[in-house]
Amino acid sequence: MSEIGKTVTRVDLCEAVYQKVGLSRTESSAFVELVLKEITDCLEKGETVKLSSFGSFMVRKKGQRIGRNPKTGMEVPISPRRVMVFKPSAILKQRINNNGHAGDQVHGESESEVT
Repeated sequence: MSEIGKTVTRVDLCEAVYQKVGLSRTESSAFVELVLKEITDCLEKGETVKLSSFGSFMVRKKGQRIGRNPKTGMEVPISPRRVMVFKPSAILKQRINNNGHAGDQVHGESESEVT
């Protein structure tokens, strides 16, 4: 699962649980589905789901606003809705950024060389 740009699917999650926890494939699949269902149910109710060292999933309300059709340029109203957002924990951000060093360079150039 360390490929860059790879999409992790439910099957991948089930397989990881099977390999690392030792449950049967059927039990691993049921476990993953149960966890995802619990997260979904909580979000549907508007609750925040916090996973320690990972991040938080929350639902935000967006009000009505005016948007623009990119093809025609015509203004259209966008109705109010709820959207799910994810806020990664500081620990996850640090791990993604390799302890803060991965973002220091852009295409092999140091930050001071980029103008």
